[in-house]
Amino acid sequence: MNGVLLSGWRLRAVMASVVVAVALYLGVALWAGAEDVWRALQMVGVGGVLLALALSLVNYTLRFTRWQLYLRTLQHRVPTMASLHIYLAGFALTTTPGKAGEALRGVLLKRRGLPYPDSFAAFVSERLSDLIAVVLLSMLGLTLVAQGAWLIAVGAACILAALVVLSWRRPLAWLQAISDRPGRRLWRSLHHLATVLLQARRCHRPGLLAGATALSVIAWSAEALAFWWILNTMGFEVGFTFAAFVFALAMLAGALSFLPGGLGGTEAVMVGLLLLHDIPAADAVAATMLIRFTTLWFAVILGLIALSTNAEARGREHPEKRHA
Repeated sequence: MNGVLLSGWRLRAVMASVVVAVALYLGVALWAGAEDVWRALQMVGVGGVLLALALSLVNYTLRFTRWQLYLRTLQHRVPTMASLHIYLAGFALTTTPGKAGEALRGVLLKRRGLPYPDSFAAFVSERLSDLIAVVLLSMLGLTLVAQGAWLIAVGAACILAALVVLSWRRPLAWLQAISDRPGRRLWRSLHHLATVLLQARRCHRPGLLAGATALSVIAWSAEALAFWWILNTMGFEVGFTFAAFVFALAMLAGALSFLPGGLGGTEAVMVGLLLLHDIPAADAVAATMLIRFTTLWFAVILGLIALSTNAEARGREHPEKRHA
């Protein structure tokens, strides 16, 4: 990614594409059940919506704390406010397959002197930590709805495979060494991949892995709590365990589908699980739309604001980098 990737019309094009995605999603959601969503919104109330948004902010804050932890482990100290600005800007591209667009942070951090392998290692570590958290939360409901067991097993298998790969220091070092062949695209790609994975290993030492997992579980539990609150204020008496299970399993389905932002897959699983709990279809759709607006789309909106006001996104290097 070159230094002018997000300058000028490119930045405007990125932002416009996300705005269009938001508008289309909102249009489809309202067309599918505008009256039901409005009725649910009235039941939840302004206070309930603000509570859900506040819990989403708790989620983002804890995940940012984890991000800073990864950067410091990789021996990079970016000022907190500048790092937060960049971190939030990454949310603008949350609606990409596997949230890969959030790797945009690496482009912005490069202007502060952070090499791509290090920022991408932090990004990979984030995705793995999120996957661990949603799998653990979804396991809360294994005794409630057996239909999700296979999906949890797939998620657990992906986690195990990733941790096994990250444990192979010597094979990764060997791959890094033999693939260091300038001028050959395939070898160069393998070299970059091995370098990123070797750096990511540093973020998965036992103590750090345990701490990051704790932060991740609490972060995603906050949004699950918002989902539980929405369901109960709509008149459905469900326990937090069930709400957390439905929310986490839907997030897991969206992540494994590799659809942009999990769009479609997440909503389908969430609605389906609510239907199995005898919640009427209209209410299930309305509750799903509300939680997605106060989590996913709230993050995208914050990301667009941060991206539009980010100096690095406009092609400016940090003064310390220019004078280095």
